[in-house]
Amino acid sequence: MFYGGRAVAQKREGATYSEPYRPQFHFSPKKGWIGDPCGFIFYQGKYQMYWWGKVISDDLVHFKEVSTEVMSGGDSGLAYFTGSTLIDKQNTAGFGHDAYVAAYTIFNKESKNQSQGISYSKDGNTFHYYKGNPVLDIGSTEFRDPTVFWHSSSKQWVMVVAKALEKKIKFYGSKDLKSWNFLSDFGPAGAQEKAWECPDLFQLNVDGNSKEKRWVMVVSIDWAREQYFIGDFDGKTFTLAADQPEEALYVDHGLDFYASRTFRDYDGRLDATTSMGWIATWDYAQLVPSTWGKGFWSIARKLELKTYPDGLRLVQQPIDALKQLRGKLISAVYQIPAGTNMLKAFQPNKNTYELEAIFNTANPNVFGLNLCVGEGRNVSVSYDTKTNLLTIDRTNCAKEKIDKFSRKTSAKVLPVNGKLRMHFFVDQSSIELFTNDGKEVFTMLTYPGELQTGIEAFAKNEGTDLNMKAWSLKSVWK
Repeated sequence: MFYGGRAVAQKREGATYSEPYRPQFHFSPKKGWIGDPCGFIFYQGKYQMYWWGKVISDDLVHFKEVSTEVMSGGDSGLAYFTGSTLIDKQNTAGFGHDAYVAAYTIFNKESKNQSQGISYSKDGNTFHYYKGNPVLDIGSTEFRDPTVFWHSSSKQWVMVVAKALEKKIKFYGSKDLKSWNFLSDFGPAGAQEKAWECPDLFQLNVDGNSKEKRWVMVVSIDWAREQYFIGDFDGKTFTLAADQPEEALYVDHGLDFYASRTFRDYDGRLDATTSMGWIATWDYAQLVPSTWGKGFWSIARKLELKTYPDGLRLVQQPIDALKQLRGKLISAVYQIPAGTNMLKAFQPNKNTYELEAIFNTANPNVFGLNLCVGEGRNVSVSYDTKTNLLTIDRTNCAKEKIDKFSRKTSAKVLPVNGKLRMHFFVDQSSIELFTNDGKEVFTMLTYPGELQTGIEAFAKNEGTDLNMKAWSLKSVWK
């Protein structure tokens, strides 16, 4: 949503990357604020990521921060809000072959108007404000967050941009990135409570078949979560698939995953579609107790579409490259006794680990794990075999009081062949949980104290088996 207007002042002391709550295998800036991803590209053999600062990576595991501010030349009365980045290989805009072009929302600080603008760069590190801005202005204060990409079959650039309070996504086309023609509207549909923003549109393989693809549109909603739509896009109109349900399909069922972006491949080398999102929610994004700054991004996720009895669904899996961070494998098999007991095989001394827990669901029960256990606090992850509800409760987790933070979330998760797989990535102040093959994912902030590193297994009744694998994860910061 916003890059400029809502960032808060930060302490300016040097970063050590070992500060309390600092993620050890998620990207966070050295210091200061980070919000929505604003352009993810793979170009010249590097993953290049913007929040109108810039970071690069060879593997989406290790990161090199390039700059905290890549934009130059704009008027002091404007702010650069969320957008996207592209490579203009054919010089359609006249800034030069292979120019980097950033497309973003221009926020007028006085009038509050939101319009779309562009900046250009030769090296991707310093962008120059286009003097002809705005390139698209409809006189609205709720018109934002453009994703721009080349649509080959219609031979034009396509802009996907949100009309936020109308719960609509608008499509525009251009030959030169400067003059834009209205193509169509999509929406409202699915969840329509408050606002839509940060749209992304991309193609995914179906059931692992690279020759069968469908279009997926992701929309951030209500300043707190994301929904997705599956359909077709012909260069002008996005049309829902016939089996798209009326109820919303959520990208993430947790409490803190927002504004995700997919990587656009300008080298033609990637064999998978990958995304990352902002781990935060606007209710308390500026209130969290981190000292280096506020905000960080999720681990990278590989995206696909998979067919289920209820239809085609988005599945997400952590990228394989994260395995290089693993320490020694610790494994165990339990039959969980009734009550709550420490998970003796694995008790890490830091909340930086990966944990895979496979539960047998044959016997009716309520079971699960408590993470971040200590000082009378924890995060409870429970599953009820009768209702198939997985519930995560962090109401008594954070060491420090954060307004509006005490919450829980639930979603229905069906076992696969009588088993429920929970795949956790725990990192200092967050948890990402991928269930089964990644159809349901849960992401949330936690902010436990440094002594809250225990893990417990619990069950209402005897008879549930647990097969566990765990690894402590090395820090990516040196």
